[in-house]
Amino acid sequence: MAIDLLLLDVDGVLVHYQRAPRVLHLAQALDVPAAAVHAALYDSGLDAAHDRGMLDGPAYLARLGEHLGRSVDARTWATARQAASAPHEAVLDRLRPLQVPMAVLTNNGPLLEDALPALLPRLFPALQGRVFSSSRFGGRKPEPIVFQRVLATLGAAPARTLFIDDLFANVRGARAAGLHAETVRDGRGLGRVLKRYAVR
Repeated sequence: MAIDLLLLDVDGVLVHYQRAPRVLHLAQALDVPAAAVHAALYDSGLDAAHDRGMLDGPAYLARLGEHLGRSVDARTWATARQAASAPHEAVLDRLRPLQVPMAVLTNNGPLLEDALPALLPRLFPALQGRVFSSSRFGGRKPEPIVFQRVLATLGAAPARTLFIDDLFANVRGARAAGLHAETVRDGRGLGRVLKRYAVR
């Protein structure tokens, strides 16, 4: 079966993401303790709510500011996210020559959709209009409904879509939704998968 769409995860596939630099950057930018930032983002459930679409970008930033006693704007948030997200160059080198259409599905909120072109300039404009956060679909990977909804939005057939993620739990969710799906964490692994599925 030919692959008509390559659907890609962000963190762990397209970028190396680490929480600690993000937390530290926000703490320094806002002049608050790093522990307070970590608690506001993760312990409070704020990031998870943003990922599920329960809070849009402005509401999320306002809630984060309330937790920290500071005003937090989108630029500060995006700069911190960029500090924590190093492009995975070996993976990008494999993707750039491909002719197959690509799209992104990430467990994140709408703020990351806006920030991604700056994080991954080498893949744009190929991904323009094809970046989807889980927040759009009212859930998170590995829930099969999230995959079904993104493919419905793209008008793509599950049986002709290959999904790439670094977490096998998400791969299982994609397979349950009828997609081809494989675990990839580096450029060599991606090369093997692309060859297996004859993706060019």
